[in-house]
Amino acid sequence: MEDVNKQYYKIREVSEMLGIPAPTLRFWEKKFTILKPERSDKGTRYYTPADIEKIRMVNYLVKERGFKIDKAEEIIRHNHSGVSKHFQAIERLKSIRQELLKLLAAIDSGRRIKQPAP
Repeated sequence: MEDVNKQYYKIREVSEMLGIPAPTLRFWEKKFTILKPERSDKGTRYYTPADIEKIRMVNYLVKERGFKIDKAEEIIRHNHSGVSKHFQAIERLKSIRQELLKLLAAIDSGRRIKQPAP
């Protein structure tokens, strides 16, 4: 579980948290102007929660919507707030769907328990 008070995350932590390989994160950093994590003197990347949200937005456009990198960059550059709002709405709907599926499974398992034996 991620620490909500944490201000910086290393690339390994972000990779594990989002299920995106570290090489993909490094590649996207080169391609997307909005992805610029802080770096230590030794070059270690430190991502903020805001950086992580940007990565989620990039992942949504590239992996889920299927946009090519150039097109995704253009969309973000020209309509960052619109993309962000749309992405947040999609993520919220996915979360609601998961909760509904859990409730449905709980109801279904309750029905199986209460049914009389033949």
